[in-house]
Amino acid sequence: MAERPLDVIHKSLDKDVLVLLKRGNEFRGKLIGYDIHLNVVLADAELIQDGEVVKKYGKIVIRGDNVLALSPVELE
Repeated sequence: MAERPLDVIHKSLDKDVLVLLKRGNEFRGKLIGYDIHLNVVLADAELIQDGEVVKKYGKIVIRGDNVLALSPVELE
């Protein structure tokens, strides 16, 4: 049986994820919370531009209606 989207997100809890926003911003951090509206809480969040970290935020909340995609990442 195919996994549901929230099942995939749930498996990413306490792991590093990449969050792509509608305006083109990208954030990377540890997913520590989410809800059915795709509001997400990241710890150790970093703003990424052109593959480089440009700012570190610590803990942030990203409103779900801004999220275009959320993907688990593997750090080198």
